Amino acid sequence: MSLDPYQIRKDFPILSRILPNGKPLVYLDNGASSQKPKSVIDATNEYYTNDNANIHRGVYYLSQHATELFERTRIKTSHFFQAQCAKAIIFTRGTTDAINLVAQAWGRTNISEGDEIVLSVQEHHSNLVPWQMLALEKKAFLKFIPIKEDTTYDLSNLNQIITKRTKLVAISQMSNVTGTVHDLTAIIDRVRQVGAKVLVDGAQAACHMPIHLVDMDVDFYAFSGHKMLGPTGVGVLFGKEEILEAMPPWLGGGDMIESVELESSTYAALPAKLEAGTPNIAGVIGFSHALDYLQKVGMKNIKEHERMLTEYALDQLNRIGGLQIYGTDDLDKRGGVVSFTMEGIHPHDVGSILDEEGVAIRVGHHCCQPLMKQLSIPGTCRASFYLYNTKEDIDALVHGIDKVKSIFGRVARKSF
Repeated sequence: MSLDPYQIRKDFPILSRILPNGKPLVYLDNGASSQKPKSVIDATNEYYTNDNANIHRGVYYLSQHATELFERTRIKTSHFFQAQCAKAIIFTRGTTDAINLVAQAWGRTNISEGDEIVLSVQEHHSNLVPWQMLALEKKAFLKFIPIKEDTTYDLSNLNQIITKRTKLVAISQMSNVTGTVHDLTAIIDRVRQVGAKVLVDGAQAACHMPIHLVDMDVDFYAFSGHKMLGPTGVGVLFGKEEILEAMPPWLGGGDMIESVELESSTYAALPAKLEAGTPNIAGVIGFSHALDYLQKVGMKNIKEHERMLTEYALDQLNRIGGLQIYGTDDLDKRGGVVSFTMEGIHPHDVGSILDEEGVAIRVGHHCCQPLMKQLSIPGTCRASFYLYNTKEDIDALVHGIDKVKSIFGRVARKSF
């Protein structure tokens, strides 16, 4: 069963917006953040209108009801991603917060001088900078899995990169720049051979394809709700229960304690131990409705729809002279992201002219400066798709690129 993007678009109020310049919005920046269906917007408003109260503390109805809605989302998230159990789901502010939680709570306890942390050369800064900071503090070493010309991981020297000195491998499942989807099986198998742990940055993958966490056998998996139809300020860290149990808290404060004395404290059980303070209650409740929406549409259907859009986009863009497209040609290894550069034209100029046409894409280094340096470019133009995008959106992108070329007097479209 395929999804109907035209019917889906009716559920997203912003997609019918006319911009101040009179152009209809063509939203192709889903890699940065997705738009929100009315059900998610309504759920957030409903909480603030009728259910607003702090959770886990009050004995009165509003507090108890808000707590129930919040914790029901935790259970729903566990089922949606086929996690080990609900206690293994930790709510954070986003992927960045989740990765930093692991670096500070697990990393500071388990990484020692001379240990090795393995990353890849195409990691988002959120999965690079926290490990740089930890390695500097602990006098540990960073090692990197290289990429091939098609931006897939080069695993030819994997046994030399992941060794007995490796304590953690932290890698992305899908590149936010090229859309390359990585098969992590060989990496995880090697991690198990040396007794290390593995963290997967699922910020791009979790919103676009079915994820079965237990089957993946990862120790940590981090993602953001706002990229999968949910509100901003909500993220999830999955961790194996026994690992989370052994981790000390990162943040201290309310709701994460069992008892407090003047000079010492004992900590609450999971998941409260790792969720200090008042959380984004409205955002988590809104995320529950985002999961409902995605469940109804079907993650397999979303993946297939994005594959169709990506194939169409690549076909259309490859007809344009002077474009360099990055990433693999294998659609089985590619998500709904297309990054490109235009010969002799800075990405920021491309983005500005497309904006005049109502087409919203992302331009720049995409928080992946080391990858840009390896590709010897300052940045790319990135169009990223989701369940509500259509072929007409891609046609609008192509029309906008034609305008860019006409303004800069570059080569016309190819004819095949």
